[in-house]
Amino acid sequence: MISNQQLDAIGDRLYEAWQARMPLDPPSATHALTIDDAYRIQQRMVARRIGQGETVIGKKIGVTSKAVQDMLDVRQPDFGILLSGMAYADGAAIPIDTLIQPRAEGEIAFFLKERLQGPGVTAQQVLAATRSVAACFEIVDSRVQDWRIRIADTVADNASCGVFAIGAERVSPQGLDLAGCAMTIEKNGEAVATGIGAAALGHPAEAVAWLANELGRRGIALEAGEPILSGSLAVLVPVKAGDALSVRIEGIGACAVSFV
Repeated sequence: MISNQQLDAIGDRLYEAWQARMPLDPPSATHALTIDDAYRIQQRMVARRIGQGETVIGKKIGVTSKAVQDMLDVRQPDFGILLSGMAYADGAAIPIDTLIQPRAEGEIAFFLKERLQGPGVTAQQVLAATRSVAACFEIVDSRVQDWRIRIADTVADNASCGVFAIGAERVSPQGLDLAGCAMTIEKNGEAVATGIGAAALGHPAEAVAWLANELGRRGIALEAGEPILSGSLAVLVPVKAGDALSVRIEGIGACAVSFV
């Protein structure tokens, strides 16, 4: 059995890899990690960033779509913590040298009007508690060399969080077909990925309910006002300096980022 001291040491190495922009070998290659072990590592990595002045501003769900599961060969969702240093405005130019091996995901961001905490949270309760939704980009990034990740590796690496940007337009989910809404991502003016809301665990609100219940097991709530990213609706799109991306989600809005 691996000790908490060893788990914290792995978290420190992932933090240092993030700080130096230098990827490392998968933690699972040298340690038999359970999912709970991996979340302990994640907590350590996040704590190191908080110790340097960042604050928790939201949560994200990862690996919710079959397209992403197939791409990464990871077969279950996970979650990560969104920190203040990850947030960019709609239309922002993101410095590519702050990332290691970035890929873009088009997602739906939820903003709650009331606190939710599992267990027992349903998709219907999520929708009733949601003030607004928006189109967003999550730019995932891995501190693991060449994205050679198993589920324990991405969990330990804070669900491969990189940075994110949320569209300026916010709309009420009431009356929207969030499962059926169509999404298109354009890269340098050309469509490169499409998807629908149902890609996220059948319905984006189901993904948020999964998160509320998974966090609830750990005594953590989804707080009113914080962004919750519901998971990618399509394949991951690799990006490099000079790329300009836009995402549009039917009935919800758009978001754009570029890389410099």
